[in-house]
Amino acid sequence: MTPVIDIRDLHVRFGEVEAVAGIDLAADSGRATALLGRNGAGKSTTMKVLAGVVPPTSGTVLVAGTDVAADPLAVKRTVGYCPDVGGLVPRATPWEHLQLTARLRRMPEWETRGRDLLERFGLGDVAHRVVGGFSHGMSRRLSVVLAALHEPAVLLLDEPFDGVDPIGVEATLEVVADARARGACILLSTHLRDLALEACASAIVLRGGSSVAEMDAVELTSETYRALLD
Repeated sequence: MTPVIDIRDLHVRFGEVEAVAGIDLAADSGRATALLGRNGAGKSTTMKVLAGVVPPTSGTVLVAGTDVAADPLAVKRTVGYCPDVGGLVPRATPWEHLQLTARLRRMPEWETRGRDLLERFGLGDVAHRVVGGFSHGMSRRLSVVLAALHEPAVLLLDEPFDGVDPIGVEATLEVVADARARGACILLSTHLRDLALEACASAIVLRGGSSVAEMDAVELTSETYRALLD
């Protein structure tokens, strides 16, 4: 079966800096895959390429059969993307963010799901408060809500647990489990090994812009992980 996410020899350069140096990666439907590594390992850049935000310098990147370099807009329609930072409008409220997302996604019926997600993530009471005053953790939670709203076939979560309280962690784990149950392909990038392995069945470890290991989550012990990062 063809993987939903299929990356072959991906390179991404920003001037003289090679952020991604030949990554190969595959992820299937109905499965959550963790993308692990230290800061600067190439995780976020890889996620941006998969989301159609950053073009690959070279290599082949297919998302649900679509070549990211050839048709990034089609890829953006397919995925739900939680970026590692940013993505929110400071003067808009969570509800206005949901309205905009629903309009861009052409979702005629979204309000019930939107309210449910906000409540699950502990954001129901601040649904009409501008996000400029939100903590980092609250902004992270809202980013996951926006990525999951339209129940995408491919869910990309970049550092969804960063600064998030236990309520947000549990809600994010539920979103991943729900997406997996409906057959979506989930790629979750983080440096928090324990939470990644709780959410995902398999793991890919990056170091210095390259993939250094791919294994079942249960095999990635703390000792093994530290050895791969050194």
